[in-house]
Amino acid sequence: MLIPDLTELVMPNHVNALVLPYKEHITANIVHSWKSYTSHEANKFLDRKKSFWMVEYYDRFIRNERHLDITREYIRKNPVAAGLVNKA
Repeated sequence: MLIPDLTELVMPNHVNALVLPYKEHITANIVHSWKSYTSHEANKFLDRKKSFWMVEYYDRFIRNERHLDITREYIRKNPVAAGLVNKA
């Protein structure tokens, strides 16, 4: 589940999100559900029936507060690094 004080960002070619699995839910199932729903809705909006997401995804476990802060900052600065905006 997404936690309000965590971070998520939709980029033109990928999504960055900090997700905290709830109880017995595992990351792979969360990502599958999210990708399934969003691809269905996006394809409906775009009036098409193509693949929307790539099959793979990359996950990492946040080890401590410092790692969390570094990851949040990376996500925050990602649009700047991609040349989409001038500053975060």
